[in-house]
Amino acid sequence: MSEMLLSSRNLAFELYEVLDAEALTRRARFSEHSRETFDAAINTARTIAEKFFAPHNRKNDENEPRYENGEAVLIPEVKPAVDAFLEAGFLNAARSFEAGGMQLPTLLSQACFAHFQSANAASTSYPFLTMGAANLIENFGSEEQKQRFLQPMIEGRFFGTMALTEPHAGSSLSDIRTRAQPAEDGRYRLRGNKIFISGGDHPLSENIVHLVLAKLPDAPAGVKGISLFIVPKFLVNDDGSLGDRNDVLLAGLFHKMGWRGTTSTALNFGDNGQCVGYLIGKPHQGLSYMFQMMNEARIGVGMGAVMLGYAGYLYSLEYARERPQGRLPDSKNPESAPVSIIQHADVRRMLLTQKAYVEGSFDLGLYAARLFDDTLTGETEDQRKLAHELLDLLTPIVKSWPSEFCLKANELAIQILGGHGYTREYPVEQYYRDNRLNPIHEGTHGIQSLDLLGRKLAQNGGAGLKQLIRLIADTCERAQAHESLDPLRHPLEHLVARLQSVTVELLTDLAEGKVTATLANSALYLKAFGHAVIGWRWLEQAIRAEQGLTTGKTADVDFYKGKLQAARYFLTWEVPACHHELAILEARDDVCLTMQNSWF
Repeated sequence: MSEMLLSSRNLAFELYEVLDAEALTRRARFSEHSRETFDAAINTARTIAEKFFAPHNRKNDENEPRYENGEAVLIPEVKPAVDAFLEAGFLNAARSFEAGGMQLPTLLSQACFAHFQSANAASTSYPFLTMGAANLIENFGSEEQKQRFLQPMIEGRFFGTMALTEPHAGSSLSDIRTRAQPAEDGRYRLRGNKIFISGGDHPLSENIVHLVLAKLPDAPAGVKGISLFIVPKFLVNDDGSLGDRNDVLLAGLFHKMGWRGTTSTALNFGDNGQCVGYLIGKPHQGLSYMFQMMNEARIGVGMGAVMLGYAGYLYSLEYARERPQGRLPDSKNPESAPVSIIQHADVRRMLLTQKAYVEGSFDLGLYAARLFDDTLTGETEDQRKLAHELLDLLTPIVKSWPSEFCLKANELAIQILGGHGYTREYPVEQYYRDNRLNPIHEGTHGIQSLDLLGRKLAQNGGAGLKQLIRLIADTCERAQAHESLDPLRHPLEHLVARLQSVTVELLTDLAEGKVTATLANSALYLKAFGHAVIGWRWLEQAIRAEQGLTTGKTADVDFYKGKLQAARYFLTWEVPACHHELAILEARDDVCLTMQNSWF
């Protein structure tokens, strides 16, 4: 069962051979940990995911939350699973010992959480949202807010959400209409409507803490006029007990194609004029605070996409090994036994493509978690700054590239199962439906591409980009120690060189004020940039695989050869294809921009 969630051997490879997780134990914050404690946490996560989360994944899908008497009703299996997650301490895996946490590195907490994302994306979303909301309140809330709301969240008694989207505005947060009016008691009264609020209502906790974007009466126009408020489902008395029900109404549930076990809610705030909210931080600074939670969520969504792709890959791999069908093209005897479909070259192509996408993305997601650890616990201020700049640059890639290409992996998993693949008797069609939401979750692919090209590349004088280019160059230089990697290294070097040239041209256009035209094809840029990043991560894995073949155990030979084959596939099949996108960007092709509404 465990190998149907993710490959334990690949996880160990990432943690201890590629990302050097053990080095983190030499830092003061993690000095009480060791590889043994890391592995113990991972084994516990795997056990709970297998026992409590995976068994009701299908039932979650077939029995969506129901709207009854103004409340959301879930299947009974969700609460025991979430309770087991809480009791094992995973809600606070990265939090300090003093605060009741495990004080694990983010790299390890992400590795643990990946098991739950693979086992049951829908049920996992409830603690996932709570962790992000708790971190935001911890960083920006007042001491009184932390005592009243954060501590019960840490204890798992209160859960959290983020309430951004409104019916008329969608992703355009500058156009939100929810208003907050100062009240005589020092609190605020909110009025407005939010939609697509994941986890907006459920029976899993005593209370739900909504983090709500709204505008004050004196708010300037646009995003500079957004404030952030804590709005609890139930008011909390000074002694910590629950008070009256707040004026927050569950107006209804949305019914999605995937993640059906997660409540997707429409919430009305202040229909009766009595919706109490608490301002977080300073007025009009709410979006900057919320971006912390949004960026955490973007990395989490990317990893969620990885794990759904991973689950589909492992299932289709097992199926291909066991399913006999057909004969090889050079077999002329119709009475010979059918071969397992994994022996057919095109099936191997589809499996290899999945492996390249999901294991490349898995590496990137864990690398981002390792960078986050460096932002907090790097030995020097300069190291922490460098890690922050690089993570900021990579966040749109960590979110969007897996959301697009691990979805393609799910599509290939369906194809391998053939007619069985799109039936509900097999899980791969659910993995696809669940994963189809991730290119939209937490900023669509197009929004992430605008963020990357329009903002992230040039910020801080391009510090993050310059650092990334240096790191890729260093990897290519180290790869030269292995002659066998030359055919893999050269395509990456060629792509990065041309990508640098295109980037300079596009940034020059932006500086000259050609904003709309330059950003028109930003999605193509994100794809090429993402392929360069994933290609870099595959070359890193290939170096470690070559080293493993020299110094590793005989039992690992096939594992390392599989890594090298997947790296070879991605760097020689996928990476060179990106020159097509770069040619379009170089030509400043405007076919999409100049298409007229009346021509459709």
